[in-house]
Amino acid sequence: EALPYYENVLGLKCYNIETVEDQKVRTAFLKVGDVKIELLEPTSPESTIAKFIEKNNGNGGMHHLAFAVEDGVPNALAESEEKGIRLIDKAPRKGAENMNIAFLHPKSTLGVLTELCEKG
Repeated sequence: EALPYYENVLGLKCYNIETVEDQKVRTAFLKVGDVKIELLEPTSPESTIAKFIEKNNGNGGMHHLAFAVEDGVPNALAESEEKGIRLIDKAPRKGAENMNIAFLHPKSTLGVLTELCEKG
């Protein structure tokens, strides 16, 4: 339901909609320069995104920030852990757009869930 706002009010164009079954989420991607915006919609009440939306009074909001890494997600995870960052994922997994992804715990990243990603 947020997509019309981004397209009709902000003038952005959705270039891809995809379902990621194992994460129980449907994604919509928009691009602004080199920055991608990924809108998330739960496909199951048990999904992390459904719980996030419920916790935020149905308003959603920003769930996480994702950063593309150049030396590979495994290297970025190792470097983050060496710096004392708590990891959610010890190894990459598949995400939307066939990306290899992994998450850093928000308790170690100033309260912001952080995703590391690279093309698969």
